[in-house]
Amino acid sequence: MDDPIKKRIQTLREELIGLRRDFHQHPELGFEEHRTAGVVEKYLQGIGLETRRVASTGVVACLEGSRPGPVLLLRADMDALPIQEQTGLPFQSRNPGVMHACGHDAHMAMLLTAAKVLTENRKEIQGTVKFVFQPNEEIAGALKMIEEGVLDRPRVDAAMGIHVWTPVPSGNVAITRGTVMGGLDVFKITIQGKGGHTGFPEDAVDPVIAAAQVIQTTQVIQTREISDLRSTVIMFGKIAGGAKGNIIPDTVDLEGTIRFLYKAGPETEEQPTERFVRIVENVCRTHRCTCNIDIEHENIPLINDDRMVRIAGEAAREVFADPTKIVDNRTIASEDFSEFSERVPGVFIFLGAGDEDKGTDLPHHNPRFDIDESVLPEGVELYVKGALHYFRHAEAGEAAAR
Repeated sequence: MDDPIKKRIQTLREELIGLRRDFHQHPELGFEEHRTAGVVEKYLQGIGLETRRVASTGVVACLEGSRPGPVLLLRADMDALPIQEQTGLPFQSRNPGVMHACGHDAHMAMLLTAAKVLTENRKEIQGTVKFVFQPNEEIAGALKMIEEGVLDRPRVDAAMGIHVWTPVPSGNVAITRGTVMGGLDVFKITIQGKGGHTGFPEDAVDPVIAAAQVIQTTQVIQTREISDLRSTVIMFGKIAGGAKGNIIPDTVDLEGTIRFLYKAGPETEEQPTERFVRIVENVCRTHRCTCNIDIEHENIPLINDDRMVRIAGEAAREVFADPTKIVDNRTIASEDFSEFSERVPGVFIFLGAGDEDKGTDLPHHNPRFDIDESVLPEGVELYVKGALHYFRHAEAGEAAAR
């Protein structure tokens, strides 16, 4: 069957890949995406859209369709990671110690290309598409954009995001109902004891033994206090303390994460991080230590809206001829698109980009991370057809109401 949108996207393939590689060569950290934002603005303005800045380096543009209707937000993240790239690609990062190791370069390229195709098909749109290029996804940039009004002017009714995902094989797409990514709290703990000589431990208050017990005892939260049907993972990634083997230190520092793949229950229920704080404080007290606990609430769980999942699924069946290529995927990793989907109905899609033969099956945030670029046109088509299906549903709903 003749598909003009699919054909048009294929004519833009080289431009699409060129955009991705340009972004990849010039990665920038969160809220430092100055060059990146400039490239995004220039492209959007070049296809006739007005742009505005939100949250310093964030870029927003609106495409008004042929008739009034709801507002759909399409989002791509912009920031890179503080990683020294080791891919050896000809378009490897030119910025030492900074790398697009999570696929945000691909997200921007796909959404820019989708903006071009949707602009060319404006007459098919019964509403407004709001293109949002978000800074600092790695540390809650979505919330900053929301605080500065990105969901207003015009008010957003629904949201869609796509993430290239190397754990899912190329040629597949994951569109899953319910909770698809975890909430994330980051903790830093300083355990205060009393330093001394390891030959006279009775004269000291040992924060090392307290730290060891904290690490062990907090694991009961996920195995004894919370149902195994509510995934919870507590991980310690850093332990620091002491200067010499025969000295008991004054303090030990611990850092790590708490991840949970479910939405919080009743207000009276003690949440995973609250349980964690209770246990840490009591373990330290048992060992005659004090503690300072700093919690940074980075992300809430990402929950897909059932109706938006159905709409995205319809679009995916047009993009992928084989329905078996539409799969489920959940991960306890976190994503701040959750801030959008908490406020408006949203769907977050995982576009498979892993191919062992091409070496693109490494995990995200790896210094040798790369993606299968052949899937990028599919991502563009998902954005375009996802948007068109959304507006058709909205129009059908209005017609039924009349």
